Amino acid sequence: MLQSGAYAQACFYAQQSGEKAVKALWYLVDADPWGHSIQRLIVDFPERGSLPDLDKWVARGALLDKFYIPTRYPNGLPDLTPGQVYALDDARRGLETARALVAACREWMTQNRQSG
Repeated sequence: MLQSGAYAQACFYAQQSGEKAVKALWYLVDADPWGHSIQRLIVDFPERGSLPDLDKWVARGALLDKFYIPTRYPNGLPDLTPGQVYALDDARRGLETARALVAACREWMTQNRQSG
């Protein structure tokens, strides 16, 4: 999406990858995640005390949450479409943030994998 210039869509998929990665943490600890806000999923994570640098996790989630609704719906922004609003810098920032969050989730899962 980024390479093809579909910046709003790249932002949305960045949000989706972050959401799925954080939900994977929930499933690993045998909990049921609810909702789509990454920030909320992090704050409500049953083992959030074991997340290193929680503030950084929350900040990443908050940035990606901004891409959930307005990147997909033509009426999600006042008087403009997502294609008119989201630019290369937004998509790059979303992608970098999603990559960092997914990597952090992967690392946490590796360190906290339940045996059995």
